[in-house]
Amino acid sequence: MMSRLLNRNDSDQVNLAENKYCLMCSTDLLESDMYKKHKVCHTCGFHYSISAKDRIESLVDFESFKEINRNLISVDPISFTPSASYKETFYKDQKRTGITEAVLTGVCSIDGIECMIIVFDFGFMGGSMGCAAGQKISLAIENATKKKLPIVSVISGGGSRIHEGVLSLMQMAKTTMAINKHNDKGLPFISIFSNPSTGQAFASFGNLADITIGEPGAILGYNPVGITQNENSKIEYDQQTSETHLEHGLIDAIAPRTEIREIVSVILDLLQREFTLNRMNKSGDIAIAPAKNMAWHSVQLARHNSRPTSLDFMARMLDNFLEIHGDKQYSDDPAISCGIGQIGGQTVVVIGQNRSKDPVSGEALRIMPEGFRKSQRAIRIAEKFDLPIISLIDTPGANITLGAENRGLAHSIATTMSLFSSQSSPTIAVVIGEGGSGGALSIGIADKVIMLENAIYSAISPEEAANLIYRDESRANEVAETLKLTASDCQSLGIVDLIVTEPEGGAHTDHHEAARLLKRALLQQLFEVQNSSKRKRLRARYEKFKGIGEYSSHFRNRISRELNLLQHSITDKIKGFR
Repeated sequence: MMSRLLNRNDSDQVNLAENKYCLMCSTDLLESDMYKKHKVCHTCGFHYSISAKDRIESLVDFESFKEINRNLISVDPISFTPSASYKETFYKDQKRTGITEAVLTGVCSIDGIECMIIVFDFGFMGGSMGCAAGQKISLAIENATKKKLPIVSVISGGGSRIHEGVLSLMQMAKTTMAINKHNDKGLPFISIFSNPSTGQAFASFGNLADITIGEPGAILGYNPVGITQNENSKIEYDQQTSETHLEHGLIDAIAPRTEIREIVSVILDLLQREFTLNRMNKSGDIAIAPAKNMAWHSVQLARHNSRPTSLDFMARMLDNFLEIHGDKQYSDDPAISCGIGQIGGQTVVVIGQNRSKDPVSGEALRIMPEGFRKSQRAIRIAEKFDLPIISLIDTPGANITLGAENRGLAHSIATTMSLFSSQSSPTIAVVIGEGGSGGALSIGIADKVIMLENAIYSAISPEEAANLIYRDESRANEVAETLKLTASDCQSLGIVDLIVTEPEGGAHTDHHEAARLLKRALLQQLFEVQNSSKRKRLRARYEKFKGIGEYSSHFRNRISRELNLLQHSITDKIKGFR
């Protein structure tokens, strides 16, 4: 890691040119096309520093970049007088880099999509953000907001320019307020973090992006030098990298420089929202209510080890799927997978619960607070870009350990439920396996609720119920029937709108066919909910869940039927004694 730190300045680039060998693996780079174009070693993948001009050339369409606000430069606002003159250093860096400030801004196109681009140059005073740099960034953001353009920013450096004192600090406020207005307009913002991405730019507008991408091995963090000391005052060089940030749920992805253009293009394409579904044939339902299954049989099929998971369905139903990671606070919970993709040509946000086995305990994954908070990130993205949400429910429930409770379990469930239920975009929830308790319901208050034929939905597992009632978990099969947890039960209770048939024998017998059937049902439901106004949709959603469990004629009839059955049973037993 120390070599990464020592290798990030222009003098190292000069030495590299003279020595012609990679500083990490000693590969000859003089004939390397990858190094010439991207400043990346073709053998070990080490990412060298790249100038702002070269970065723009590698990202945007040929000759599409048009620089703006080039004449904005620093004027030494506080008359800083160290041993070396600020102005002298500033003009020297201008001459050496060929740019006027530490950041380049301009309008460009990426695969034909017009956008605003903001790129820092670490070779210009460490990519520090002074008054002029902050002004250029703010003006670029305001320009993008006015023209309704997405923004792509590349941070390299971004720390405080000490020569401008507290005025430099104020650029955090200036750029944050500007990006808030851009985000309020529902416009895409993508941040790319190069090595190093630290200080003011990283801790202000850069971290307010919809999608954040780090380059491999890049040092990230608020600390301006990119190194944080631990409690023992030991320097930890490997604890502030892109990799550790991804592990802790602080960025969405790590991508090599050679792939970033393609990824940015996909994100911009997904968030353009150019198409909506139009149903050509309105006759005939594509899902039918199957015959009622035995409850315990449904429990076993819903939990089958080979049953398709949320990720299986996503892979088979979605195009151009881009996964987002982490809650931006603590961790990236594997029990939840979120992302943006296309179904039937339309962009949607997908939230999937993963009931796969924990590699350590062997038990089904339960959702941690950070998993619920990751779901909230996806919900907010859908809200910002007015994208439909498809939630795939398959969980035994929330993680109820003390650690989860101390990290805000109840609050994370409540706030996720609140966000999802009040979402103005169309929402469809699908119970694909086991829908357990509040963990499942957190993303289940939708315009349309669908269940696969053999899925289950319950407030408590049959084993837990049997333990409470009989103090014997082995009697779970007896309790399952009374819990009314099957798809047919949930439909009769008004919880589920549609039941989707599964391949013969269950979804685990044919993943592809199960995904095909579910995709058709989703396309039908998406068309229906999108062709209803927001006001009508929100009202209908509220009325639907308000009416569930309400004492009404439906429940009076059910109670009457139960009483009649009980009365007939008693009468039959009395006759048997005679």
